[in-house]
Amino acid sequence: MKSSSLRAARFMRTSALGVSLAMAAFSVPAFAQDAPADTATDDSDNTPIIVTAQGRSQLLSDVPVAISAVSAETLQNSGANDIRQLNQLAPSLLVSSTGSEANGSARIRGIGTVGDNPGLESSVPVFIDGVYRSRSGIGLNELGELDRIEVQRGPQGTLGGRNSSAGLISIYSKKPDFNFGATGEVTYGNYDYWRLGGSVTGPLGETLAARLDGVWVKRDGFYKDTANNRDVNNRDRYFLRGQLLFEPTDALSVRLIADYTSRDEECCAATYVGPSVNQYIGNLNTPSTVGAGATPTSNNIINVLRDLGQSVGAFNQGYSRDISVTPGRSFAGKTKDYGFSGQIDYDFGGATLTSITAYREYRSSQAGDVDYGTVDILYRAPDKDAYRQFHTFTQELRLQGEAFDGKLDWLVGGFYADEKLRVRDNLRFGKDYGRFAACRLITGTALSGLYSPASPSCIIPGVGQATLLGAFGPAAGPDIVASLAALDGISDKGSINDVYRQNGKNWALFTHNIFHITDKLDFTFGVRYTNDKKKFSATFTNDNTACQVIQGRLLDDLSSPNATIRAVAGGLIGLGCQGNSTAELNNVSINDKRSEDEWTGTAILSYKPVDDLMVYASYSRGYKAGGFNLDRSALKSPILPFAATPGGAQGLVGNLQFDPEKVDSYELGAKYATGPFGLGLTFFRSDFSSFQLNTFNGTVFLVQNVNGCDSDLNGGDRDQSKFTGAPNFNAAAATTGACPSDDVSHGVRSEGFELEASLVPARSFRMTAGLTYAKTKYRGQLVGNNSGAPLDQALRLLPGNNLSNAPELVATGSIAWTPDIGSSGLTGLVYVDGRMTGDYNTGSDLFPQKEQNGYALFNARIGIRGPDEKWGIEFWGQNIFNKQYAQVAFNSPFQEGATSATAAFADPQYPGGRQIFSQFLAEPRTYGVTLRGKF
Repeated sequence: MKSSSLRAARFMRTSALGVSLAMAAFSVPAFAQDAPADTATDDSDNTPIIVTAQGRSQLLSDVPVAISAVSAETLQNSGANDIRQLNQLAPSLLVSSTGSEANGSARIRGIGTVGDNPGLESSVPVFIDGVYRSRSGIGLNELGELDRIEVQRGPQGTLGGRNSSAGLISIYSKKPDFNFGATGEVTYGNYDYWRLGGSVTGPLGETLAARLDGVWVKRDGFYKDTANNRDVNNRDRYFLRGQLLFEPTDALSVRLIADYTSRDEECCAATYVGPSVNQYIGNLNTPSTVGAGATPTSNNIINVLRDLGQSVGAFNQGYSRDISVTPGRSFAGKTKDYGFSGQIDYDFGGATLTSITAYREYRSSQAGDVDYGTVDILYRAPDKDAYRQFHTFTQELRLQGEAFDGKLDWLVGGFYADEKLRVRDNLRFGKDYGRFAACRLITGTALSGLYSPASPSCIIPGVGQATLLGAFGPAAGPDIVASLAALDGISDKGSINDVYRQNGKNWALFTHNIFHITDKLDFTFGVRYTNDKKKFSATFTNDNTACQVIQGRLLDDLSSPNATIRAVAGGLIGLGCQGNSTAELNNVSINDKRSEDEWTGTAILSYKPVDDLMVYASYSRGYKAGGFNLDRSALKSPILPFAATPGGAQGLVGNLQFDPEKVDSYELGAKYATGPFGLGLTFFRSDFSSFQLNTFNGTVFLVQNVNGCDSDLNGGDRDQSKFTGAPNFNAAAATTGACPSDDVSHGVRSEGFELEASLVPARSFRMTAGLTYAKTKYRGQLVGNNSGAPLDQALRLLPGNNLSNAPELVATGSIAWTPDIGSSGLTGLVYVDGRMTGDYNTGSDLFPQKEQNGYALFNARIGIRGPDEKWGIEFWGQNIFNKQYAQVAFNSPFQEGATSATAAFADPQYPGGRQIFSQFLAEPRTYGVTLRGKF
């Protein structure tokens, strides 16, 4: 792992543009001397930016919280169509999508929900027009015409609908207008990219206005699947939104919104990580000599994959976007997202009532060749009955007013959500799984001389069976031979249609009050009580009968005095029952429920020594609800049958629960705004307890609540019992690393500072710059839950290290210039933005093979616009220097070679042993032209 100083040095060498933009912004205060005070501006003039982060309409510069507001002009210039492109404009924000765009993840200050598991709520939720969206990945849809986007940083434990532990993203669409108008745009780009967008608005009477927005997008994919002659990660979607605005009096406003999104796309492909991409791959992708098994410089799993049809070139293809896919497998996915909402605002005179009522439905199906290789190991078939689905009803009420001659600005309210989540899953072993698993076992042991991938059980016919019978004796030999044959026979087996149901009800009461102690000094106090209840049930259907056969034959051999017999028996059961895929679960149902109550809130002291400057100090308590891991693999280890536990699967259902995540956050901040110049500085520290971590270890998904321990664990959270030749080997590692419950405390700390600046020296010119330093780290002593149970060994690299996808340094900058062209009314457009990111690790287990070096991304746009911007033509490019990097690297499912008994392929460089890795690549360079018109 690279040290912090080395990361910082590399970052500073590659971020000259961000530094120069910041210096430029800081070096020109003279431009602001005669400007009006106390305003924040948009991109086109000095119009103040109004935000509603505190449940009220306030100037951005008057809000004593860490918030970024992105105006419609900035969004248009940057080409932002969904929340991913906010990365270029907000340095503390990182939005990414990996295995499924339905579960994209947003992170703020290095904190976010990790992994593709719909049972975990978002650390950074998305709200659109005040309506909570069930998961932040929904913000990856087209958004239509927008007014602004607000990114609030830090826990939001008082307002904002649902609680959030890291921040939230609020998206506001353009309202209907009582003046008639229409817009349209046509975009064409490389990868045969087409985007058509339009809107029309106007009055339907003196008190009623309407608006209609629509977007249609189609584009070829970034990946080429030569086996099936198609591309993947394409775009084929459309979006419609209709609105009505009814304002019969100055006191009453009613806004109705209905929207519909459809996507029919293929997502999300991955490639193998090779040594040219990550130096820590070393010899992981090097095949062994046939018949020799694994060696200190080779990996037997590469032999197996190669001999079953995988091209070895795929293991060292760099950033090539040619993917390995099993013939006949698909990444097809369909998404429907629709709903309606109604917002009523009524001014009683002394108080204003706001009511937001919404109902939404969301369904996303996603097929996939989820071993991400040619060999057919694991897949999800396209099926209209396999999907994740949310039905969500929400109601929010707020009453806000003033008292004591304006000394008190009070707000009280309530929130209710009824969310029904259903996941139907058809994950199955592929047609090659049995042969692959048998060959993995044979080549990974001293039996590698029997390896014969074209033969039954992957062993030399006749000789192989006889050798096994002789080696393991008359008692165990026949059982091992028969079990190996059963394993070899697993082909297209697994879940038929597992159904997970989670019904959640959440209600809260809150108050948020601003006390104007003096004209310059304010005290803000908010508190919220939340009650969250979830009911869980699941029904399994599974046809993998081989698991029961193997368990039935080999369970007694697990207690054999012969260590080799125990190891082979355990290996056969583990491979035959991976992820608890067993017919023992066929038609089995389980259920559980949980309930929790939590108090959260905030306290802020803000002071304006002069009109242009505000300083503040704040404390916030945040919370994210607990829930259920919607994954049967988390019920237990696959070795023993469910019948070995009293109550069977129902007796193990408690293992699916995870606890709520809580955070205590402290901030010191200052905001300076004087007309065209604005500057904000925030210092922050946030301590997270029961941090919800979701990790794929190559076989199953682990969900743990990571906490810290105030007492010394003596390395018990960093040892392991798998690699006997490694320096941290401890045969009793599974029982070490526990912490007394009284010593359990926060496990993650995020601290640092954020700097944001903007300069508008002239109406046609704007510069912005941002810098975030966030040291988001695990504590040095870690445990796996609130009771102090040991941390899972797969997470042994976490103690003392930065979280995944949490670079310490990020800088952003943008320049927008819209000069007049003569006196004709024409204007030009020159826009450039950049984001420079330091080194970070993309994997939640922090394996070095998942590290990503720092990089810089730049977007640009140049164009010409007619008088009053009635028309425009723009040429644009995204990622204009075609920077290649990985969004996330992960353990290639089930593709791990022999366990090392020496120092080779073991900790510290190879904590995954001979596990190989795959990666989801970021988007390549795109470019094109856009034609706009409006009237």
